[in-house]
Amino acid sequence: MNDLAKQVVERMTAEGLTLGTAESTIGGLIGHLLTDVPGSSKVFVGGITAYHGRPKMALLNVPAETLRDHGSVSEEATRAMARGGRAALQTDLCVAESGIAGPSSNPDRPGGLYWIAVSGADTEVAERHVFPGDREATKIAAAEACLRLVLASLDRR
Repeated sequence: MNDLAKQVVERMTAEGLTLGTAESTIGGLIGHLLTDVPGSSKVFVGGITAYHGRPKMALLNVPAETLRDHGSVSEEATRAMARGGRAALQTDLCVAESGIAGPSSNPDRPGGLYWIAVSGADTEVAERHVFPGDREATKIAAAEACLRLVLASLDRR
């Protein structure tokens, strides 16, 4: 069991809060880590995995202009994913990620680049990360960064 996921479940259970996920590149890994924790059903409502732009627009309400003007791996798109996921799943918080798992990259968009965001009624924060390693390593690092961002958002409440 992932210690960060356990901390998120315990903390959100204690505060009576719910969590949703809007995942892209990591394909549901945050939800997987959360559901490994006993009692996670009190907190984790569900997740939307939107790997392609179409479900980002249709399910998460990410504006087409955002994807066109900023790209799917951007602060703007990831914030919109978190807001859209929170609305669609009707949760207190929603964490979102979008990235480039690698190994392909270019100087502006290296492999391991991820944007992550958390949206809540009174909080919205986003972070940019570039994680080293292969696809599996960057995906795990991104999922754990998302869980840390949820915990940090709880601290800001």
